[in-house]
Amino acid sequence: MTHASKKPIPKIGLLEVLRRTLFAGHNERVDMLAGLSRMHDEQGPVVMQDVGIMKMINLFGPDANRHVLLDRERTFSARRPWMQIMGRIFPNGLLLQDGAVHKHHRKIMHIPFKRPALREYGDRMNDMIDERLTAWGQAAGKTQFLAFPAYKELTLDMAASIFLGIDLGSTTRELNRVFEDLVAASMSRVRLPIPGLEFHRGLKGRQFMLDFLGDLIPKKRAGDGPDMLTRLCHAETEEGERFSDQEILDHMIFLMMAAHDTTTSTLSSMTYELAKNPAWQERAREESLALHSEGLGLDEMDRLESLTWVMKETLRRYPPLPIIPRVATEAFEFDGYEIPEGAMVVLSPIHTHHMDAWWDDPWRFDPERFSPSRAEDERHSHSWVPFGGGAHMCLGFRFAELQVKVMMHQLLQRFRVRVPDDYVMPVQQAPISKPRDGLPIELLPL
Repeated sequence: MTHASKKPIPKIGLLEVLRRTLFAGHNERVDMLAGLSRMHDEQGPVVMQDVGIMKMINLFGPDANRHVLLDRERTFSARRPWMQIMGRIFPNGLLLQDGAVHKHHRKIMHIPFKRPALREYGDRMNDMIDERLTAWGQAAGKTQFLAFPAYKELTLDMAASIFLGIDLGSTTRELNRVFEDLVAASMSRVRLPIPGLEFHRGLKGRQFMLDFLGDLIPKKRAGDGPDMLTRLCHAETEEGERFSDQEILDHMIFLMMAAHDTTTSTLSSMTYELAKNPAWQERAREESLALHSEGLGLDEMDRLESLTWVMKETLRRYPPLPIIPRVATEAFEFDGYEIPEGAMVVLSPIHTHHMDAWWDDPWRFDPERFSPSRAEDERHSHSWVPFGGGAHMCLGFRFAELQVKVMMHQLLQRFRVRVPDDYVMPVQQAPISKPRDGLPIELLPL
C-alpha cells in the first residue's frame, strides 16, 4: 500500500478535547467507558486526540489489542508512557521496563511466582482470611459494612505477610495512606514537590517505603524465609544473575501497590455483582460448600467453576486497569492507517469488553458467557484482556486469582452479602477501578 492510499485518521482537536473535558455530561465525567464509547461510535476504530505536544491515538477493538500487546515488530514502548505517568513515584517497576532489561527482570521475578511458592502463599492466605472473617462476623448484621476499605486493609496485611514476611499490626493504616498517596501522586497533574500538594505527599511516601523496605533487605539476604522479599533477595537465574538492593526496592514498592490495589478492586466489584445477583451467589456458594473444606488450595481453585465464571465476568465489566498506554518508537500501519512515530497509543480494555460485536448483550452481568458451551471470550484471542498480554502480561495473575478465590470461597461459606434493590455501585474507573462510596453492603451470617 502506498503512502497516498493510507486512510486519514479522524482527529479531535485540542479545543474539542478541552470542551469535552470541561463540559462533559455527568456520566462521562465519572464514567470513562461512556466517553470512549462515544468516541468510537462517532469517529471509528482509530482516533487521534490533540492534547498539545503529544499526539494521543486511541486504537479500539481486539485486533488493535493483539497488534500492540503482542508487538511482533518491537514497535512499542511501555516504559515511555508509564514513566511519564508514574516514573518519579514507581521508577523501574516491571511495568516500566522494555526490551532486554524487561526480559531479564521478568525472568528473575518469575521465580517467586512458581507453583510451589504459590501453594505456600495460599496456605497463609487461608489462615489470614479465616482470622479476618471471624472479626468481620462480630459486626455482621449489626451495622452497614463498607466492603472496599475492609478488603483494602486485608489485602495490604496479606501483602505484608506474603511479600515481606512481617505482621503490620497498627502500621496497616499508615501504609494504606502511603499507598493512596503514591497512587494519587502518580496521576497528579501538578508535579511539583511543593508541601501540601499530592505530588509532594507521593514523594514522601516513596521515601518512607524506601526506608521501610531498605531496613528489611539485609535480614532477608541473610535469611531463608518463604516470603517473596526473601525469595527475590536469593533469586538467581541459571546464568547467575541476581537483583541489586535498589532493584529489589523498586520492584517491591510497585508490586505491593499493584497487588493489593488491583485485588481490592476485583474483590469489591465481585462482591457487588454477587449481592446484586443472588442466584449466582447461591450457585457459587453451593460449589464451595460441596468441596467440604473451609480453606481453598492452589490445586482446588479451578474446581470452582461458577466462581471462576463470576470472576471473569467481573473482570470483563470492571477491569482494574481500564486503559493501556504505549508509545510508538517508529511509525507503523494498523488497519490501513499510518500511525506516526512518537504517538501515544492507547488501548481500552474496558471498551473492548463492552463491544457488542464480540459479546452478547455486553452490558448485562452474565457469567455463563465464559462457560465452555458459549466461550464468548474465545471469539478473539484479545477480546478479553484484563491482565494485558504479550511480554507485559501481568506476571502475578495466578497469584491474584488465587487470592480472590480463597477470599470468596471462605466468605460465601460464612455470609450472605446483600445490597438494596435500587442500589447501583458508583464506580471510579481510573486510575484503578473502585467504588466511590466504599461499597456499603449487608453482611449476614448464614
